[in-house]
Amino acid sequence: MEQRLKIGITQGDINGIGYEVILKTLADQRILELCVPVIYGSSKAIGYYKKLLELDQLSINVIKAADEAVQKRINIINCGADELKVTLGQSTPEGGQAAFDALEVAADALQAGEIDALVTAPINKGNMPNNGFKFPGHTEYLEHKANGQKSLMILMSNNTRIALVTNHVAVSDISKTITEELILDKLTILNKTLIRDFGVVKPRIAVFALNPHTGDHGLFGDEEERVIIPALKKANEQGILCVGPLSADGFWGSRSFQQYDAILAMYHDQGLGAFKALYMDEGVNFTAGLPFVRTSPAHGTAYDLVGKNEASEQSFRQAMYSACDIVRHRTQYDEMSKNPLPIEPASNSNKKVN
Repeated sequence: MEQRLKIGITQGDINGIGYEVILKTLADQRILELCVPVIYGSSKAIGYYKKLLELDQLSINVIKAADEAVQKRINIINCGADELKVTLGQSTPEGGQAAFDALEVAADALQAGEIDALVTAPINKGNMPNNGFKFPGHTEYLEHKANGQKSLMILMSNNTRIALVTNHVAVSDISKTITEELILDKLTILNKTLIRDFGVVKPRIAVFALNPHTGDHGLFGDEEERVIIPALKKANEQGILCVGPLSADGFWGSRSFQQYDAILAMYHDQGLGAFKALYMDEGVNFTAGLPFVRTSPAHGTAYDLVGKNEASEQSFRQAMYSACDIVRHRTQYDEMSKNPLPIEPASNSNKKVN
């Protein structure tokens, strides 16, 4: 039997739309043909949502470890408390603790190679336990699990990929956070992930300015001249093909993003505001630069939709597909790097023979 990829799934906030989008995604048999899903969560919580969503036909296989997962089945590993209270559409400490418990077990399994990739359902950072989760989000938590290795947040849909220099940073702190070194680090990770994880041979990267009209020669700020342009010059000297700094408003408005393999935005809303306006339903969040693969849907817990059977699973489904694609691209690239094709000697057919 063909060995399918094992894709771990964290339950996220049990009071959000996590289980709804998970169950709707896994109800599609095509996903089960592609990979072996392993949910890290609560069999009681998933049973509750099965009944609520009238998906009783779905069979859930309870296991203790990923190596027990069965192909063409929905597998779940119980994490944390045996008894959980689901409070639909409400932020509760219990919901945050359950999300953290599942994330901890899944992240350890990911690091140990027990699963091939991780897809995380949305959490509410406001109710995560302070004694264990002291991070702005999944991205920073996973950096910590990877011993501080630098990562890059990428939101993507089809061939549109938007990466961020700063992630969850207050607007008042953006300017002092952005440095020449940071931009160069992010460009290096982005260029590498485009080649290794997406199969782009020679990536073209657009880089946004920080200020309106690219600063207008210092009239609206000097970060472009002082920080961004020197970083781009160094990146190009290192063989990274990047263009900028570009005004974000005109770039999005003219649909110039279609001409590039990726975009590097200076801050969260500069890149993600336009991206979500275009791709909210199918967008995927990918954490690049780490030794393991993690994706997630591009939306949050959406408490206002819980219990109404109205949440779209499209973004979560795409996160599952993307995780599988990235693992395969990365594996293929790494294998080829270890065993490069032999170079044929130059032909002597044009050499004059006396």
